[in-house]
Amino acid sequence: MTETGPHVVAVCGSLRDASKTRIALERALSGVESAGGTGELLDLRAFELPMFDPDASDAGDAERLRERVGAADAVLLGTPMYHGSYSNVLKNALDYCGFDEFEDKTVGLLAVSGGSFPVSALEHLRSVCRALGCWVLPHQAAVPRSSSAFADGAFDDESLAERVEVLGERAVQYANIEPDPNSFESEQNRGA
Repeated sequence: MTETGPHVVAVCGSLRDASKTRIALERALSGVESAGGTGELLDLRAFELPMFDPDASDAGDAERLRERVGAADAVLLGTPMYHGSYSNVLKNALDYCGFDEFEDKTVGLLAVSGGSFPVSALEHLRSVCRALGCWVLPHQAAVPRSSSAFADGAFDDESLAERVEVLGERAVQYANIEPDPNSFESEQNRGA
C-alpha cells in the first residue's frame, strides 16, 4: 500500500485499438482514484508475451508483467467475451503469472460483450482467480451490448458507467482484506 492508498493495476485483455474493455477499465480506474487509491492500466499491447511455454516462462516481457502485477495491492482484470469466455490474450498473461503475483490479492472482474450479458466470461475468470488463491470481489462489472453502451470513446449509459466505477472503488476498499486460512483445496492446485 502506498502513502496515497492502495495501488491497483487494471490488466486489459483486449488488443483492439478501439477497445471498449480498455475504455471501461479506464473508468474503473477513475473509481480507484476517487476512493483514494492510485491506478495503472496494464495494456497487454505494450507487452511482448509469446504463447506461454512452461519451459520458457521468462520469455519476452514476462518478468516486467509479473513485477507490475506483483507490486499491486489489488488487480482489475478486464476482458472482451469471446465464444462465451475470456480472451486468450488475458489467459496467456495470467499463465505467465501465478501464486507469487496473485495469492491473497484482491481481484475485481470486468467483462465486455457485443451481445448479451457476459456472465460465463466472468464465471470463468472467477474460477481461475480462486484457483490462484485470490480474494475475488463479489461486485463485478459487465458491459453487455457494447456497441450501444459507448459513444465517442466514452460510456453512453451513466448507470452502467457508475457500476464500472464502483468496481474500482471496491478494489481500493478491499485491497487489504485479510485472507482466509488455506483450505485443503488450495494446496491441491499447484500445477503440473
